[in-house]
Amino acid sequence: MNPAHWPAAGQMLLAFVAGATAVLAFAPFGIAPLAVLAVALLFYLWRHPARDGLNGWTGYAFGLGLMGFGVSWIRISIAQFGGVNLALALTATLLFVLFMALYFALAGWLAGRMRGAREGAWLLATVPALWLLVEWLRGWFLTGFPWLAMGYSQIAMPLAGYAPLGGVYAVSLAVALSAALLNLWPRLPALLALLALWAGGAGLQQLDWVAPAGEPLRVSLLQGNIAQEQKWLRAMRQPSLELYLDMTAAVGDSDLVIWPETAVPAFASEVEQSLLAPLDRALRGQGRDVLLGIVDGDIDGAYYNAMMSLGVSGRDRYHKRHLVPFGEYLPLDAWTRPLLDFLEIPMSDFARGDDRAPLITLAGHPAGINICYEDAYGNEVVRGLPAAAFLVNASNDAWFGDSLAPHQHLEIARMRALETGRFLLRATNTGISAIIDEHGGLRGTAPQFDQAILTDDIVPLTGRTPFTRWGNVAVVALALVLLGVGAWRQRPGGAA
Repeated sequence: MNPAHWPAAGQMLLAFVAGATAVLAFAPFGIAPLAVLAVALLFYLWRHPARDGLNGWTGYAFGLGLMGFGVSWIRISIAQFGGVNLALALTATLLFVLFMALYFALAGWLAGRMRGAREGAWLLATVPALWLLVEWLRGWFLTGFPWLAMGYSQIAMPLAGYAPLGGVYAVSLAVALSAALLNLWPRLPALLALLALWAGGAGLQQLDWVAPAGEPLRVSLLQGNIAQEQKWLRAMRQPSLELYLDMTAAVGDSDLVIWPETAVPAFASEVEQSLLAPLDRALRGQGRDVLLGIVDGDIDGAYYNAMMSLGVSGRDRYHKRHLVPFGEYLPLDAWTRPLLDFLEIPMSDFARGDDRAPLITLAGHPAGINICYEDAYGNEVVRGLPAAAFLVNASNDAWFGDSLAPHQHLEIARMRALETGRFLLRATNTGISAIIDEHGGLRGTAPQFDQAILTDDIVPLTGRTPFTRWGNVAVVALALVLLGVGAWRQRPGGAA
């Protein structure tokens, strides 16, 4: 039966199922080929719409399935830990999913509008380019939400070889091209092109873009596993600090010890004399460093979500730069604050860190530091390259409970390591803490919801991948070229 004769509702339902199924391609499931197959099915529906104008709606249905099942964990942070009643949390999550699905609708609508008589050029150039450009747009528009970019699903697959060239979006483009080529199955040229695309990724995985910058360092990541609902209770402050101090003492031979995001549940000014100054003196005597999460500043002035270094390499601090809208700061404050006050929704009001701040030195090497979901923005992480010898991500995924979010976040961190050719040290409160090598491989992980110390040797590295030189510019330019080629081939007299 010709799919163009299927009812429109049936095509939309199938697109929704494809989007929902694509979630299984990401962590913790890791069935990576489903990403290619799901996108291929969507492209197939775009090739054979039941009626004119349906492609935008099938794209929207795909987005509803992907986002609805893939990021439904947002409700946990809003309801369980944000002090918002469940009905309002579910409503906010639903509205978020409905909005995010619009990006996929945009891709489908544009694909339909730009289709001409020559299907080959449209399918192999226009559609993959639009997919990539809209995914890139989703990653920065309105501060961006790049979660579940298709490239992340391929972190352990041959297509991941394209990440050092053009980042996660280069891998997403390879997924889209693979999906387009599958739509031409079983034509021999399409099969050969598909094999070449995947073989090229596998070949790129054999290249070394970086070299050692010194002797190996011994590092320890601390996972305190302090329940989010107890973390900021005044009565828990001293027990929390004693826990992390005891864990730090237990790894006395490590060059660097990393505490998670806001492991110190206090303002720096409150604990300067009781914690920070004496710990700094002790570490200097021991010849090692600690990097700890803390709120820097004062409650009566500007304050920052910060990581602070203490010890032999000197005292310094990193202030988080990419803040979470409605979580760490309030966009359009004059308009939205009255509504949130009326609904009695609590709000933090962190200040934004300075993009021009220099790198922090840890264990004698400059380190690229980011906090929480800052590591979801590869073009921001590369600002510290090639100077940084390794990367650090400090997070507190306890906000999302026992959901898909911590697993997806770890997958994102692995992609940052692969893109930049650097070890990435990921210290979290409740998991999943991890030591990730420069190929995106897991050298070690700490179980979720356990107190754990993760210790290993890492190699400080120098050199740069093409992605650290060009960021997203190269792959976006390539997508624009593909879009131009598709449009040129569609013109009267153009080649098929």
